[in-house]
Amino acid sequence: MRASQFFIATLKEAPSDAEIVSHQLMLRAGLIRRLAGGIYTWMPMGLRVLRKVETIVREEMNRAGGIELLMPAVQPFELWEESGRGPQYGPELLRFKDRHQRDFVIGPTHEEVITDIVRREVKSYRQLPRNFYQIQTKFRDEIRPRFGVMRGREFLMKDAYSFHTSFADLEREYSVMHDAYTRIFTRLGLGFRAVAADTGSIGGTGSHEFHVLADSGEDAIAFCPTSDYAANVELAEAVAPGKVGADETAMMEKHATPGKTKCADVAGFLDVPLTRMVKAVAVMVGSAQAAGQFVLLLLRGDHDLNEVKAQKCIGEFRFARDEEIVAALGCKPGYIGPVGFNGRIVADRAVAVMSNFVCGANAEGHHLTSVNFGRDLPQPTEIADIRNVVAGDPSPDGKGVLELCRGIEVGHIFQLRTKYAEALKCTFLDEQGKEQVMEMGCYGIGVSRIVGAAIEQGHDERGIVFPQNIAPFAVVIVPMAYGKSAMVKTAADALYAQLLAAGIDVLLDDRDERPGSMFADWELLGVPHRVVVGERGLKDGKLEYKGRSEADATLVATDEITGFLQQKLCA
Repeated sequence: MRASQFFIATLKEAPSDAEIVSHQLMLRAGLIRRLAGGIYTWMPMGLRVLRKVETIVREEMNRAGGIELLMPAVQPFELWEESGRGPQYGPELLRFKDRHQRDFVIGPTHEEVITDIVRREVKSYRQLPRNFYQIQTKFRDEIRPRFGVMRGREFLMKDAYSFHTSFADLEREYSVMHDAYTRIFTRLGLGFRAVAADTGSIGGTGSHEFHVLADSGEDAIAFCPTSDYAANVELAEAVAPGKVGADETAMMEKHATPGKTKCADVAGFLDVPLTRMVKAVAVMVGSAQAAGQFVLLLLRGDHDLNEVKAQKCIGEFRFARDEEIVAALGCKPGYIGPVGFNGRIVADRAVAVMSNFVCGANAEGHHLTSVNFGRDLPQPTEIADIRNVVAGDPSPDGKGVLELCRGIEVGHIFQLRTKYAEALKCTFLDEQGKEQVMEMGCYGIGVSRIVGAAIEQGHDERGIVFPQNIAPFAVVIVPMAYGKSAMVKTAADALYAQLLAAGIDVLLDDRDERPGSMFADWELLGVPHRVVVGERGLKDGKLEYKGRSEADATLVATDEITGFLQQKLCA
């Protein structure tokens, strides 16, 4: 490709509404342009990156035995009613009526559609297992689309769905997909980690997320550096600490703590460690419409509530309102505690072994010290893991301690089991001619999101640092005075033809631009390898090579440059 025949649309500054690095750099590099909130046009340079990601995903899905198809973006809403997901999905599901007043949706995902296809086409165990996948545009009507392609409304996704005669066979395919995803992200050149995850609203019994590691990631990941354990913080288990004996010679006392409503402030005021504090979180258990049951969740002062774990323990809940807290405890928030409360209490594992702890006194401006279970309040009957893990916690596999990092979720695999097959009556006849419900798996990759995640992981003050396999071009030739020097033009054209013949993805920048401007463009665009052709070097039989992440340029003999680049590309 010649730059004069392509379309390059770089900007000196990013629009002011671009919040994160990937959004800023994608706009500056001319990879995308905004059409509406969360909806972007992929410009020619950006589309090259997107297609390279798509190609790697497709090749590995085919290698793993996936069968590609393409399902409609528009889906009849009646399928969503049949599965029961219509009301559950909420306003992110974009609904509309056609001219006949029939209800349709723009697909955010395709579990219903693929299950409908399979229930019509597959009848016998002899036709199973099957793994169908597509790479297709999805739409989710995000209330606040932001961060460019990282949280847009329209996006490109690879979604795959497998169908099985047994759970054991689903587990086999799940492992195959886990391996395929590992190969995909390795080939993409990204630093990533696969973590155990919560299945969320999609349902099922097993789930792993694949995260590109980046400090700007929205998700917290817990991992053990001395073992293979890794999990999303939502799921990571906080191991129960050992039993701590209580010093019952210390009597419970009530202390004035005027204006101190936060654990850290109370601990500082009373001169006790934050780890001796117990905070009570008041919640109402039950549906949002019902009055609900008032429940206290107890956490150590330095720990945070994990809402996903808590919901699994106590069911659907919301945080109690001030008036509900006053009605139940006779005290405003900030000073509440478990002593004297006769309702339901759920204690985190770390709280259950505490002694001589500090908690709210259920009296405004006061806290209690030296509180002990079994003496000042009953032993907790409900003990559960309801907190977020923190760095230094024991690893659940017993092989070290946990560390935390940030990640951007770009892939997710699920063992759906029979949730959708049962709802949509997707069955097969087994070897005995008996009708059985199919087991299902689901495997998604955010193809367009990967581009943003790669930039979040790889960038510097000059622009994008793309992994080689997904950069818009692998090599750029930058001739000095291409339109003015016959020597440079001849050498640059010859090198361009030579690299093309060698199968190298190369662009020749034959624009009439200043060298500094050309260098800035290709550094901004993240092209990994640059070759400069200049008269001075040619007279010495040399070309100047510079890698995108290298500080200094290297002089390479003109007749050795192709082999040199091939070695770099293979490395």
